[in-house]
Amino acid sequence: MNTVQPDIATHFENLKDPRVEGKSRHLLSDIVIIAICGVIGGVSGWDQIEIFGKAKQEWFSNFLELPNGIPGHDTFRRVLSCINAKSFQECFLS
Repeated sequence: MNTVQPDIATHFENLKDPRVEGKSRHLLSDIVIIAICGVIGGVSGWDQIEIFGKAKQEWFSNFLELPNGIPGHDTFRRVLSCINAKSFQECFLS
């Protein structure tokens, strides 16, 4: 039996974006996926997540939109700090 597994973005598609609509340069799904991959890859801290994302940008561009490239460390910090922790946990556990 061949089943298709959902990608990471599918698990987070219902996560509410805390930012003002239309004022964001980076997609929430891109931010979340880069951060998760960075942490899985052993980085810690917002600066290291940005460095990891930039080092892997070519790879990420195969499946993320990245309309304005890799977000900066302040963007990772600001956006991920505003996300509802319980909602994020539910998405992550799914």
